[in-house]
Amino acid sequence: MQNYKFDNCVNRLPDSLIKFDNKFEKVDIKVEKLSCWENKNTSEYIHVKNENYIKENAAMQMKEKEKRNRMLNGDKPYQCSQCDKAFSHSRNLQRHKRIHTGMTPYQCNHCEMTFPFNSTFVEHMRIHTGETPYQCSQCDKAFSHNKNLTRHMRVHTGETPYQCSQCDKAFSQNKNLARHMRIHTGETPYQCNQCEKAFLYNSSLEVHLRVHSGDTPYQCNQFENSFSESNNLKDHISIHAGDTPYQCSLCEEAFSHNKKLTVHMRIHTGERPYQCKQCEKAFAHKSSLKDHARIHTGERPYQCSHCNKTFSHNSSLRNHLRIHTGEKPYKCSQCDMKFIQSSNLSKHMITHTGEKPYQCMQCNKTFTHTTSLKNHLRLHTREKTYKCSQCNMYFVNSSSLRHHMVTHTVGEPLSMHPV
Repeated sequence: MQNYKFDNCVNRLPDSLIKFDNKFEKVDIKVEKLSCWENKNTSEYIHVKNENYIKENAAMQMKEKEKRNRMLNGDKPYQCSQCDKAFSHSRNLQRHKRIHTGMTPYQCNHCEMTFPFNSTFVEHMRIHTGETPYQCSQCDKAFSHNKNLTRHMRVHTGETPYQCSQCDKAFSQNKNLARHMRIHTGETPYQCNQCEKAFLYNSSLEVHLRVHSGDTPYQCNQFENSFSESNNLKDHISIHAGDTPYQCSLCEEAFSHNKKLTVHMRIHTGERPYQCKQCEKAFAHKSSLKDHARIHTGERPYQCSHCNKTFSHNSSLRNHLRIHTGEKPYKCSQCDMKFIQSSNLSKHMITHTGEKPYQCMQCNKTFTHTTSLKNHLRLHTREKTYKCSQCNMYFVNSSSLRHHMVTHTVGEPLSMHPV
């Protein structure tokens, strides 16, 4: 504020008497002869008077006073005609109406998005600029929006303001409470488009879809094993690391996770807590019950992406896919032979070891393969499952039928039909 004083008076004119508002370009000034109250000398005293300014300034001050009073009293006289919301100031009501009219005057010059309010536009621009002005005082994290910082601070404070009305659980974010409530309501909004299964969470649906696709994105960096879930890969890696802190008290087995020890203990206790509702069978593992249940339902949810074959188990699909890829991950340590399945490798290893683990209960003969034992048992039971297509004779095994077929024809393809 500029100070005014006069040549014949050493006194300074008070600021309160010289008050201008920049929005008024013209100010009416009256020059009056007044007696100076300090030195009694006669001097010219500029009396600044602007009646319009005084009136408008008084009205403005009155409005500001009314606004302050409404804020203090909680008064909201400005009611929206479209909804139940009310506001203390008319300008806030005008801003609010954009929600109903769809008016979005603030447009981003980086993308095509528009916004009803300047505040939301400013927040959006931080996506393009990468600005993160809201810094956490407890760690190095920074955020583009204040509300994100507020949510983050609950990590440090442990605050969980969102309480479940059905149980004692509480959450730091409202969205986590909403997800949790599905447990109580039974809501499963995420539906599989390959089968009838539905899930509480989108993440669970994504994992389930790998059942149909056979996708195993989590690859072990030491071996060729791959997994459909990250938790399964973590469990697998702990085997390589040798981290097995959970020791069985009845044998020398040790495990990377306590839950695996719990499952292992059922071998010793014989506990089978998972009961089939269709038959009397019970299982030590929940996954085994799920696999078994498909016998009753006929469900074959695992479909090959190369052909139309479907399978009841994911492991069967993985083995089948190797037919298409030509992959043979199971290599014999004694020779160069490779196999699609570990069971085929086990059978092959018997040719090197000479082991004959399959013994006949009627006589003492032993066999290298279970199929050989089954064929042998027919000698005792006299079961004849191979029928000649030319006559009514039956034979114990395919080789006997093959020899018989020579009596019918020579040089023609043999036809053997096991019953």
